[in-house]
Amino acid sequence: MEDFAMKLAQQYEFWFAVGSQALYGEETLKQVEADSKTIAAKLNESGTLPYPVVFKGVLTTADGITAFMKQANYRDQVAGVITWMHTFSPAKNWIRGTKLLQKPLLHLATQFRNDIPYETIDFDYMNLNQSAHGDREYGYINARLGIHNKVVYGHWATPEVQQQIADWEDVAVAYAESFQTKVARFGDNMRNVAVTDGDRVEAQIKFGWIVDYYALHDVVEVIDAVSEADIDQAYEDLTAKYTVVRGDNDAAKYDHAVRYQLREYLGIKKFLDDRGYNCFTTNFEDLHGLEQLPGLAAQLLMAEGYGFGAEGDWKTSALSHILKVLAHNQKTSFMEDYTLDLRPGHEAILGSHMLEVDPSIASDKPRIEVHPLDIGGKADPARLVFNGSAGDAVDVTLADFRDGFKFIGYPVNAALAEKPLPHLPVASQLWTPKVGLKEGATAWIQNGGGHHTVLSFSINTTQIKDLATLFGVKAIVIE
Repeated sequence: MEDFAMKLAQQYEFWFAVGSQALYGEETLKQVEADSKTIAAKLNESGTLPYPVVFKGVLTTADGITAFMKQANYRDQVAGVITWMHTFSPAKNWIRGTKLLQKPLLHLATQFRNDIPYETIDFDYMNLNQSAHGDREYGYINARLGIHNKVVYGHWATPEVQQQIADWEDVAVAYAESFQTKVARFGDNMRNVAVTDGDRVEAQIKFGWIVDYYALHDVVEVIDAVSEADIDQAYEDLTAKYTVVRGDNDAAKYDHAVRYQLREYLGIKKFLDDRGYNCFTTNFEDLHGLEQLPGLAAQLLMAEGYGFGAEGDWKTSALSHILKVLAHNQKTSFMEDYTLDLRPGHEAILGSHMLEVDPSIASDKPRIEVHPLDIGGKADPARLVFNGSAGDAVDVTLADFRDGFKFIGYPVNAALAEKPLPHLPVASQLWTPKVGLKEGATAWIQNGGGHHTVLSFSINTTQIKDLATLFGVKAIVIE
């Protein structure tokens, strides 16, 4: 997980540009630049921002602004642009450049000082510190242009403002990575199911997702070619990290089941990596050539940041990947609404899946177990069994309608199961919508939310709304 976050941190940065004009004279512009450099440095030193802010200059002319925006567009390492109007920057100067900008834009509406120096304030101070004036002029033109920008308002040195910038940086990077998202569908969608289907061309237009089909034999060939030596090493790594629980299985059956899942894990990983995919789907109705439905294999890949969707659900696979990017791969998992507790005072959804839940949400040490699976018609698969976590989380799905995609989600109170689940040998997670189970589930159903979701303890609903805004799709957050 740390490697996942480190890779992204090394890959992206945010450019910081400050608006002014020549009207105030050279000395004022020097002070604007000095103040702006101080803000950028302090933001980076705060330890709150996940990606560095790079000060790129004080922009005073339409030509300079346009050139800056063009450069930001064509530098892959730039995940977004942050702007601030320290003084009064006539917004007509920003029209052309802003219309050309294709990266996420954050308008930091702030002021260098956090107070009014009543005893010393004069017109020189007023001319220099015109953010209240300049930010409104700038905000007007962004609204007029219909730009999907984010506005963060408040003093730049406060923890609240810094956290809002940090949250938006994560959204912007998830947006950038969305256009690098490729899903390999091993088999088709589950037959006769509606919510797992969708318009793959429209998904590529809106989100940048490339979704490709592969017959099972394409990946089976790679799985079968995995070496025993590689499986030996993976087995050693696995048992060092998780708890071995053989249960009623004899040693030979248990070891074979676990080793076969590791064979699937290594084979699928090689297939994806060799072809540039970072997401995949499986389907228990299409397992020809496989001994087991990938369970432990899918869990290990999810733990490394790969997106996953069961039953051919490519939308949830891609969504899980970009939300893992947003969350730095922390406590974020593919999930499914399974069964309900409707007793007054106990209202909750029990979420799980047949096998494939990401161990990043575990509150205890996952156990490697082998049990029968009464679906798919294959050998007993190995899987990680664990309890989920308690705390604040969000649950999100992506629905496809003829008038467009929409995110549907709600904040939830996640909880541990009230009692042990000795006869349910899979990962399990309870949650209740914060608005209440009845209200939340009713609104979810009325808006067409599916049963496959992404549950995350590391993102918030504001980030979901911001992400939807960048994509230009609806966000229905049930709060």
